[in-house]
Amino acid sequence: MLYGKEHVERYQQTGGAEGHDWNGTTVLLLTTRGRRSGRPYTTPLIYQRYGDAYTVVASNGGATEHPDWYANLLADPEAEVQVKDKLFKARARTATDEEKPGMWGAMTRVWPDYDNYQQKTDRPIPVVVLEPVT
Repeated sequence: MLYGKEHVERYQQTGGAEGHDWNGTTVLLLTTRGRRSGRPYTTPLIYQRYGDAYTVVASNGGATEHPDWYANLLADPEAEVQVKDKLFKARARTATDEEKPGMWGAMTRVWPDYDNYQQKTDRPIPVVVLEPVT
């Protein structure tokens, strides 16, 4: 099973042929710019389509802190996304209170553990919308 750095490398090498389909769900690669280092960081994340955009969940496995990639997006919402062999620039935003319940439901249908992660932390877990920049 692919995970972490190996997952990113295989996904990039194969245009998503390896790594897009993962544990019964689908994964994209999100590249953010480090808020302190300025370096690019690429993270594999479970996603769902949302119209022309994509949603991902900043769960960090239910930890008390947001994942680094989400903190990076708060500092700079410009990112790069790879879905299979399609690479594009995107602008990230946190789902609104009105949008979140429907998006959360779509994400927990494909990865039910998100509900468990939310139970482990007092922090509201954000849903992030990645909107392609044209």
